[in-house]
Amino acid sequence: MTRSVVMLAACAALAFGSTARAQDADSEGWKLSGDIGVVSDYQYRGYSLSGGDWAVQGGLTVNAPHGFYFGIWGSEIEEVGIGADGDGALIEVDLSVGKTFSAGGWDWDVALLHYGYPDGDDLDYFEVPISASKTTGAFTTTLGFQYAPSQANLGDEDNRYFYVGGDYAPEHWPVSVNGQIGHEDGAFADGKLDWQLGVAKDVGPISLSVTYADSDGPGSESSVTGGISLGF
Repeated sequence: MTRSVVMLAACAALAFGSTARAQDADSEGWKLSGDIGVVSDYQYRGYSLSGGDWAVQGGLTVNAPHGFYFGIWGSEIEEVGIGADGDGALIEVDLSVGKTFSAGGWDWDVALLHYGYPDGDDLDYFEVPISASKTTGAFTTTLGFQYAPSQANLGDEDNRYFYVGGDYAPEHWPVSVNGQIGHEDGAFADGKLDWQLGVAKDVGPISLSVTYADSDGPGSESSVTGGISLGF
């Protein structure tokens, strides 16, 4: 078992072991939730970050009063960067803090997100994601903008990613259908478009998904990926 799998398994164990504490905290407006699962390929904005291989993924979110939340999420990735020991990062660990609220008929989510790559030198960076969602009947529309300000690990450049997403989930359908198209420009891309279309199914606490993803970025290849996760 790789070191990255051990770290993700430990994260899941922490989540299950904290269930009782989360229930106690609910009375004070606090709630702990999480998920652990596996995908056949870790796709992100039209690119594979796991080199086309399976990846274990998992996360925890602590919801606090007044819409505030704190989160940690991790995934196995293809080795990237070189650390002091001569090896690169094999895992991505994202830390987030944010706030959700409703305004103008939309549900908003504003956060600060840190992408971390243990054992990979000069790879970590910050991003500010902002999204707004609105549900009308069985259809949910999401508009989002993720901005990474200029920072050393991005070559002193900023990065901008806009996306529009939709989810259609009629009660009488056996699955929900989702799609997204995004545009990225800056440190990571030069006017790149990416898109995805997928179906998802919840069976109790288990979520199943199949997604087609592609982009017009250099070196990008279309892919169809499957995933299964357990929520708690």
